[in-house]
Amino acid sequence: MRRALVAAGVLVMGYAVVGALTDDDVRPFGVVAFLVGVLVWHDLLLMPIVLAVGALIGRHVPADARPVVRVAAVCSLAVLVVAAPLVLGVGRIDDDPSVLPRPYGLGLVLLLALLWASALAVVLARRARRGRTVSGPKGRARHAGR
Repeated sequence: MRRALVAAGVLVMGYAVVGALTDDDVRPFGVVAFLVGVLVWHDLLLMPIVLAVGALIGRHVPADARPVVRVAAVCSLAVLVVAAPLVLGVGRIDDDPSVLPRPYGLGLVLLLALLWASALAVVLARRARRGRTVSGPKGRARHAGR
């Protein structure tokens, strides 16, 4: 499966490179500048933040909740990166109310609240399920109320 995915990725990248090299509208300097910017953004800013938050979660969050909290944190970061231009109003034109017409800040807060409430629900459900079953004789699980 891994080899098939790598092969598919190589084919897609090859298609993109051929398309970029044969398109008259593509400016190679602009493409290279964009790719360097993405690389710098990812390696010098985004990845250190993800690693630092992961380390903080590993230090301050109980072990049973760490995977759920880490997934919620990564999803929150992805949502923040996508929503930031909308919340900040990048591209908004003052005399055209149809450009970015929604209250994007409120939507972002509601989405993050839903995301973290879901993560909390998963953690609590796992703890409740684990609390209902206790190990009986010879390692067999039995319900705690019996």
